Amino acid sequence: MSYDQKYPFPQVFLVDEGGGQRSSATPPNLIPCWSFPQARETMRSHSKSRGCMGVSCSLAMILLMLFLLVFAALGFEAWQILRLQQKLKNVEKVEHDLVTEFHAPQKQIGLYNPDSNGEEKTEEKMKKPAAHVLGRIVHQPSQMTLRWEPKAGQAFTSGAVAYKIEDGALQVNESGLYHVYSRVELIFRNCHPTSSFNHVVFVRRVGQSKLLTLMEAHRSGFCVQKPNGPWTAENYLGGGLQLMKFDRVYVNVSHPTYLSHSHYGNFFGLYKI
Repeated sequence: MSYDQKYPFPQVFLVDEGGGQRSSATPPNLIPCWSFPQARETMRSHSKSRGCMGVSCSLAMILLMLFLLVFAALGFEAWQILRLQQKLKNVEKVEHDLVTEFHAPQKQIGLYNPDSNGEEKTEEKMKKPAAHVLGRIVHQPSQMTLRWEPKAGQAFTSGAVAYKIEDGALQVNESGLYHVYSRVELIFRNCHPTSSFNHVVFVRRVGQSKLLTLMEAHRSGFCVQKPNGPWTAENYLGGGLQLMKFDRVYVNVSHPTYLSHSHYGNFFGLYKI
């Protein structure tokens, strides 16, 4: 009987009644090989160790944790990008507001800009109503009401007070108690004992056709020391007065041609107390 030497069979022993052994019929040159059952056992152990789709469970858990970390990192980066975009939008909005405010036309000090209800704007209300204007020489001998410089030197207007260039008035756009003052300086080239002048501060009020005198002074007798010679005379008026909204305050001088050319010798102003 022929057999293949590559696949040896296990030896077979015959046991007799006395418990002895008899040699098997297997040729003595064959060596027993138990590799086949051992290989089957090894495959069984490998099949038990692969429990999650052919991959060990511990390796699968590690891969899952890595994926979760990657997704968490991506989510955090997306949140950071959204925050940066929001900050950039806020910065651009602030810059736009600053540019708009910078290029917006500035309000001229002293101008009265009422809104639709006739009330002054909030920004203008916050400034204290006040004005100080300097003398201006106008070569009109018949014009007794003086004109002033509202911007030269230390002159200014603020808050609810405006200078009216057409008639030389300071218009009050807020009722209240005001301190009103005026100083004039006149030069008499041929002064004599009868020389004199009048200095008047008056108001023109809405709804009244008659002018209301606020303060008045009459100067005379100042040329007794040097008759028929040059002489400088001055007068100052000032006091607290109750003014109404839209009142226009003026200054009159009886001899406007005698006014000195000194801006700081002739001035007019008021401020709310």
